[in-house]
Amino acid sequence: MSRTDRDLLKIFCGRASRELGQRICDHLELPVGRTHTEMFPDGEIIVKLEEDVRGRDCFIIQGTHHPVNAHLMELLIYIDCLRRASARRITAVLPYFGYARQDRKDEGRVPITAKLVANLISTAGADRVLAIDLHAEQIQGFFDIPVDHLHAVPVIVKYFEEIRDQLGPITLVSPDVGNVKMATKYASWLGGDLAIIDKRRKSGTEVQSANIIGEVKDTTVLMLDDMISTAGTMCEAAKLVMAQGAKDVIAGCTHPVLVGLAMERLAEAPISRVIVTDTIPTSPRCKPLANKLVELSVAPLIGDAIHRIHHNMSVSSLFRTNGKH
Repeated sequence: MSRTDRDLLKIFCGRASRELGQRICDHLELPVGRTHTEMFPDGEIIVKLEEDVRGRDCFIIQGTHHPVNAHLMELLIYIDCLRRASARRITAVLPYFGYARQDRKDEGRVPITAKLVANLISTAGADRVLAIDLHAEQIQGFFDIPVDHLHAVPVIVKYFEEIRDQLGPITLVSPDVGNVKMATKYASWLGGDLAIIDKRRKSGTEVQSANIIGEVKDTTVLMLDDMISTAGTMCEAAKLVMAQGAKDVIAGCTHPVLVGLAMERLAEAPISRVIVTDTIPTSPRCKPLANKLVELSVAPLIGDAIHRIHHNMSVSSLFRTNGKH
C-alpha cells in the first residue's frame, strides 16, 4: 500500500471479526484502525475512535454471527460513530450476514428480517456494503446502497485443486435440491460427477435423507454449501452416500455457523474433513472437530476487494482473474 492509501484508507474491526480483520490488514500491509469498545454494566455498548477519520475512506469489518443481535448493534454503532466523525465514505464489510435466511414471506404473518437489517445498516449511515456468500442473491436488492457480493468459491476451489490428486474420482453431491446449482458448478470446475440427495424433512430440526439420484460408488464425495448450521442435512446425506459405496466424504462451507448439535453430529458422522472459511471464528468453539476441521482464509479475497473499492476499480474482475466464474 502507498503512503496515500495509509493516510486515506482506514480499516476498523468490530469484536466479532478481529482475527479476520487483522489478517485482512496484514494482507494489505495496513495497520488496524485504533478504536476502543466498552460495554457498560447495563449491557450498552460504546465505541470511540482513537484516530482521525475526517475525509477518509473507512471500512468496518464486523460479521453478525452469534450473538447475532449484539454483533449487529455493534456494527450499527460503529457506522454511526464513523458518520458523526465525518468519514468520507463508510463501507460495512459483512463476512457473515445474520438474518439472511429470513429473506421472504413463506407463510402468513412473518417478517422479512433480512430486509429490515438491510434498512438498519443503510439508515445508520453506511454508504456501501461488502458481503460474502449471502444466503440468497436477491438479498443484494434489499439494500438501497451499493452492494459488492463476494463468493468464497475461488478460495475453496483452490484448496481442492491443490489436493485433487489425492482424491481420485470425485462426485459433487447436493445435500438437497436447493443446492443443485452450486454443486453443478463445483462439479464442472473440479471435473467430477454430480449426484443429488432427495431430502425429506420430518420437522424443523429433524431431517431424513431417503434417496440419492446419481452414482457415488467408489468415489470421494464432496458436499459443499454456503453454510453449515445444525449439520443435520449434511450428516444424514453423508451416511446415505457411504451406505451407497462412497469411498470418502468431505464436507465444506463458507460460513461455519455450527449451532445446536452440529459439532457432535459432524464429529460422529462418516466425514473425514470439514472445510470452512474464517468468515466466522472457529476457535476455540470448534475444538471437538479439531481432527477434521480445515480452515481457509478469505482475508486475501476481502483485502483485494477493499483495495479495488478504495481505488474505484471493478470488483467483479477479481473473480474473472482469480476464480472460474
